[in-house]
Amino acid sequence: MRQVAQNYRTGELTVLDVPRPSCAAGGVLIRSLYSLISTGTELTKVGEAQLSLLGKARARPDQVRKVVDAVARQGVAETYKKVMTKLDSYTPLGYSLCGVVVDVGRGAEEFSVGQLVAAAGNEYALHAEYNWVPRNLCVAVPDGVLPEHAAFSTVGAIAMHGVRRAEAQLGESACVIGLGLVGQLAVRLLTASGIRVFGLDPVADRCRLAEKAGALLCAAPDAEGVDAVDERIREVTGGIGVDHVFLASGGSSAGPVQTAARLARDRAHVVDIGRCRLDLPWHAYYDKELDVRFSRSYGPGRYDASYEVDGVDYPVGYVRWTQRRNLECFVDLLAREQIDVASLISGVFPVEQAVEVYQRLGAQSVTGVGFLFEYPQAAEPVAAQQTRHITPTGPTRARPARHDTLRLGFLGAGSYASGVLLPALAGTAGVTLAHVATSTALSAVNAQRRFGFAAASSDPAAVLDDDSLDAIFVVTRHSTHADLVCRALRMGKPVFVEKPLALGTEEVERIRDVVTETGNDRLLIGFNRRFSPLFTELRARFGSGGTPGSARYLVSAGELTAGSWYADEQREGSRFAGEGGHFIDTLGWWFDQRPVEVYAVAGPQSADRHVSLRYADGSVGVVDYVTAGSNRFPKETFDAAAGGRSARLDDFRRATGWHGRQRVARRARQRDKGQAEEMRQFLHAVRTGGPMPIGLNELIDTTNATLAVERSVATGNPESV
Repeated sequence: MRQVAQNYRTGELTVLDVPRPSCAAGGVLIRSLYSLISTGTELTKVGEAQLSLLGKARARPDQVRKVVDAVARQGVAETYKKVMTKLDSYTPLGYSLCGVVVDVGRGAEEFSVGQLVAAAGNEYALHAEYNWVPRNLCVAVPDGVLPEHAAFSTVGAIAMHGVRRAEAQLGESACVIGLGLVGQLAVRLLTASGIRVFGLDPVADRCRLAEKAGALLCAAPDAEGVDAVDERIREVTGGIGVDHVFLASGGSSAGPVQTAARLARDRAHVVDIGRCRLDLPWHAYYDKELDVRFSRSYGPGRYDASYEVDGVDYPVGYVRWTQRRNLECFVDLLAREQIDVASLISGVFPVEQAVEVYQRLGAQSVTGVGFLFEYPQAAEPVAAQQTRHITPTGPTRARPARHDTLRLGFLGAGSYASGVLLPALAGTAGVTLAHVATSTALSAVNAQRRFGFAAASSDPAAVLDDDSLDAIFVVTRHSTHADLVCRALRMGKPVFVEKPLALGTEEVERIRDVVTETGNDRLLIGFNRRFSPLFTELRARFGSGGTPGSARYLVSAGELTAGSWYADEQREGSRFAGEGGHFIDTLGWWFDQRPVEVYAVAGPQSADRHVSLRYADGSVGVVDYVTAGSNRFPKETFDAAAGGRSARLDDFRRATGWHGRQRVARRARQRDKGQAEEMRQFLHAVRTGGPMPIGLNELIDTTNATLAVERSVATGNPESV
């Protein structure tokens, strides 16, 4: 299928041929008819991408601060690689469309195949021929509403939420500053609500368009225009000024907020809908005690994964207007012909012409406010995806690879896979990256483009059913690991899975059952710390040497960025469940013992864990996992003592050991956490049919100990492993 995308590093715009997304549970697969170009948000994004690196930094100082912190912690080289990996990828455009449902996922049965729907979301309702959209970001379009009109619904919901934030009442007055697409829709919604509306915009055609929609007077925001509007406002309102001012403009000028203070009445509401520069003139806003409010996108539910992705609605008695109910309200207004968007359509273009359209919009060689992409009509309805049932392959035995060159398949290609695993594998002799499947079409294409995969898909079954593969890597989100591991093992493949293996003991038992059933125990988890060259040398010189010992692993994990999927504990498990296996595995490897008991308590921060582990020989290990420290403090430090020996590892940069009068220190040129060596050993095992670098029982013990941490926190008691 075709999808519009942009490379944020180079600014290149293109229409890509990408895999069609599969239909996941909780949403519907939509064949697009029309998608709306946001001439404000999208052109800003397109413009930023075309800036130099310095220009991008100036445009996004918030991201620069993150980079500075990362340099302090990870070093220049590692940070540079991560930043360039993120920049040098195709990103999607679009967030408002109308189309036809072609498949319905479990949990979204309120929709039906063939139904006309409007959809929202900058991760879902994209400029693409097909999109999977969660149920709470999708609404049915009433009979009689044209699809090209319904494509305005998301931007309509943005304007509607802004109007609701003002709490405007019948008979009041308002001024809309900025009469672009959102401003025009705000004018129409306010007029339909019985509000007397005025407007300001430098483009005369936009002013006339707003006046045709019901605005009493619109003018340019220059001295003459503002004077004229101000005079008319005072005439209409009896000299008190408008009750509400809506900032629907962008740019770097502080003019809109200054004008708002002049036109507003005492204690009026000033609502920022767009991306306006808010350098508020203190005296002007203080004197009138103006109430400044922000309008966040389409309404309540935005940026809440439980609402948008999981489909958990807010009770109407507590939240009357969610983003979905705003979408429904807007299409209902269209159906009842109480709001007109036909006059806003300035152009309809085939999606194949997207690059030219953006160039013309950027150069302002076309004028107007509403532009749509049109998609080719399917010759026949797309058949619903069929669930694929994999039958057991029967007992298997370790066997060498079937090809001279190992053919690898990847499930997932996120930041860790793209930043660490794939760069190492792409440069490895005797390895072919054969097939990648990711949850979104663009991420699959990005991985294919950067690392040379022969095939790309958006359905895991495509990789799992690929019999040509010699091994499968599972590098998806935590909640999917156990299921995908079981499916890959059933196919008789060696499997590398990133931690964690599972999020519950039931999943661990299921994996055990599959291993027993199939005889396929060719499994490795990405517990890479034990493969770090600095760490392995330190253990060889100053490890416990068969003597019970003590060790402490301090992990300064830091705070998560806002919106990180790691914070979704209900779906993805706790942070420690996701990451703690690394440190528990390292302790077990250091002592060469299996854990038998775990006692853990939570710390001051909700994600903090303080864990004590007792081992079979009496050794004791401690993991202190804390999140409130400085982002510039080293992430991992390890200390151990046994039999007159002491050892310390400082964030994989420096290792020091003491034994008697002997003191040995080693410093690494660059941080090496062992990923490359673990990959090398895994590939060797796959190629030769030899044993996996970590035995299955060790993997299970570490996983069970990690899961026991959360049980101990909950019960307050030690938990057996």
